[in-house]
Amino acid sequence: MTALALNTDVGEGFGVWGPADEGELLDQVTAANVACGFHAGDPDILRRTCEASTARGVAIGAQVSYRDLAGFGRRFIDVPSATLVNELLYQMGALEVFARLAGGRVGYVKAHGALYNAAARHTGHAAAIVEAVALYDRALPLLCQPRTAVWERAVAAGVRPLAEGFIDRGYTDEGLLVPRSAPGALVTDPAEAAERALRMAESGTVVSVSGGVVRIAPDGGELAALCVHSDTPGAAGLAAAVREALASGGVAVGPPGATAGPPGAAADRVGARP
Repeated sequence: MTALALNTDVGEGFGVWGPADEGELLDQVTAANVACGFHAGDPDILRRTCEASTARGVAIGAQVSYRDLAGFGRRFIDVPSATLVNELLYQMGALEVFARLAGGRVGYVKAHGALYNAAARHTGHAAAIVEAVALYDRALPLLCQPRTAVWERAVAAGVRPLAEGFIDRGYTDEGLLVPRSAPGALVTDPAEAAERALRMAESGTVVSVSGGVVRIAPDGGELAALCVHSDTPGAAGLAAAVREALASGGVAVGPPGATAGPPGAAADRVGARP
């Protein structure tokens, strides 16, 4: 059985903007999706975020995006696929330097915002993400949603996709995320978040905004990661409630792709590759 990775987006500032200390949130998670400079982040932020993550044994992941600082990576950019591959490689390489300086390595990849959502349907950009991961390090896990274009292309290319659920986001009946501008897009109550997380872990399902039960785990498989967004109000409290609920349910947590130990045991939290 795979231990669940509890991941969050961090390092999402620029210059004097953004949180100066994300330690409270990093204390609750096992994986940090670090902004690589295209939707947020700068060299100072990348370095201190990697240092803060490795100091806690939290895995470092490259959260790659469209080149969209002004829109925080939440706008679709119709960039040519070949250019997108290079831009993604550029971001992974930038983060790798600071991860190594902190004593870690980039341990997985996850797309951010509009790129994550677009890659569910946009075959060209889905293929670009997979190609970039394969060129950089084919062994790196790729966090994404099952039954999407990016998932299917990862499987075909021999890249390891890890199925991800979103604790703090509403779902459509198709198992995709509700747009942030729509009602029910965010879940901010810790008790509700904890209940959703345990349900996702145990059954691979979630209740959609219309009230239907939707499977979000892969066919014949299970979820490998749960996400709490750092900019969701009360994110640290949500993450703490989720950790407590998972522990009470005997669900092991660890870095992306870690193997769980006996029921109730915590997996190895160190996400650096040898």
